[in-house]
Amino acid sequence: MVIADICTRYEKLTYCTHWEVGRKHAYLMTGTDEHGLKIQQAAKAKGLEPLAFCDELSQRFRELAAKANVGYTHFSRTTERKHHEAVEHLWRGLDAKGLIYKGQHEGWYSITDECFYTDTQVTKGVPSGPAEKERYVSLETGSTVEWTQEENYKFRLSAFRESLLEHYKGHPDAVYPEQFHSEVVATLSGDLDDISVSRPRSRLSWGIPVPNDPEHTIYVWIDALTVYLSAVGYPWTAGSESQAKAWPPDVQVIGKDILRFHAIYLPAMLQALGLPLSKQLLTHSHWTVDQRKMSKSVGNVADPIEAIDEFGADVVRYYLARVGGRFKDDVDWSHDQLDKHYRELMSLVGNTYLRITSPKILNKIKHDEEAEDAEEWDPYVKRSEDVEHLKQRANDLGEKVEQEMSELKIASALEHIIDVLKEANQVMSQTQPWADSTDPKLASNVHVWVCEALRICGVFLQPFIPATATKLLDALGCPEHMRDLGWVHLGATCEACPPAPITPGVRLFDPPKRGAKARRPNGGGGV
Repeated sequence: MVIADICTRYEKLTYCTHWEVGRKHAYLMTGTDEHGLKIQQAAKAKGLEPLAFCDELSQRFRELAAKANVGYTHFSRTTERKHHEAVEHLWRGLDAKGLIYKGQHEGWYSITDECFYTDTQVTKGVPSGPAEKERYVSLETGSTVEWTQEENYKFRLSAFRESLLEHYKGHPDAVYPEQFHSEVVATLSGDLDDISVSRPRSRLSWGIPVPNDPEHTIYVWIDALTVYLSAVGYPWTAGSESQAKAWPPDVQVIGKDILRFHAIYLPAMLQALGLPLSKQLLTHSHWTVDQRKMSKSVGNVADPIEAIDEFGADVVRYYLARVGGRFKDDVDWSHDQLDKHYRELMSLVGNTYLRITSPKILNKIKHDEEAEDAEEWDPYVKRSEDVEHLKQRANDLGEKVEQEMSELKIASALEHIIDVLKEANQVMSQTQPWADSTDPKLASNVHVWVCEALRICGVFLQPFIPATATKLLDALGCPEHMRDLGWVHLGATCEACPPAPITPGVRLFDPPKRGAKARRPNGGGGV
């Protein structure tokens, strides 16, 4: 959710001042997939009706989103009536085209993963003890599988292998990073079997019944994947053009474990119905603990709520983007690394602001301004060799960040911002504008350009650390209507209005709320 929120907030920076030229609004959808055998069994174990159980889960995800400062536009639930109607409409559309048929299905089925595996996708599991019976597990997820035979409805996925392969070969940026695009092309270059899209109602009652056949339940491949359409009003009718315009999505953010479903199953159904495909799939790798996949049974699940309680949402968002924002490889979650990134952020943003707005520097600047009143002192005309490099880096930042973000290189974009902040710190250390021996004009020059670098970085940091970036821009006196990408060049705000007064002494970060509980993983949630 955080990565999707960062992308959405960045898009808003590019659109928020351009309504007059018809630029579109950024829309973020997230939600909960609430049907399936796993939910049905978990609800029964807790003595709850499935819907009541889902209500609790959905609320927890909403609370986590709020805690992480994720500003979604729409939160979808697959138990909503409008979603049921969309799924039934989509099913009927596929059925009318002869793409759904009834047949026998058998294979290794995982309740945990809610999918079938072939013989080549499973292996014998390692016994946890001498009393454990022989079992088989998925090679991909490690989940236990059982051999299952049953009558299902199937979707003719095989009919779309060539058209999907042609699409991905013609759109090399349709899946990012490139390694996952290659994975999709490799899958489509081989045989593609039809997929089961229903389960017997006797085994799976918690779900949407197959139209005209109440003995079967529509499976997740159609049910859950339709949520992207139902969230924007599908099936579209006359008068709902604004909702139809929200499709297709510019970016779908998914985990690598569900790439096949989003890159092959959903696009095949969209092609079948004559609907455009998503423009791009941003596919992220996983967060691990001690290089192992997080698992509640193992007890190595990192709790994001505890991390946010200790460090604050912005620090956790920063860590997720800076360390996990390259997406190619799994990344190990570490409390020590989280603490390291808190200290980095506090130093580069919080301490830089406190240093450049220290009373000693501000008093020196004030006296220098008073002495030069007769000369109409203008700090934006003054030049200093010591800050020229900083000015160039800050002025070039917009082009670099925009390029990286357009290619979904989140961590690289953030790295460019950090480099400018490091440069600002280095300039202060080299020039020491607070020192008695430093020329007041040099101190004024350093103050102006370091504050400008902070302002520009603050604008770009809004998608990553929104609360802190807002506090920084407020403290710098940056007007709210000048916080989009139209104002990320040096001296931009002074071109439009006189500089607002800076508020010195603003502490942008609270100290971490240290606690033993926050240091150890548990089963309270996942990142």
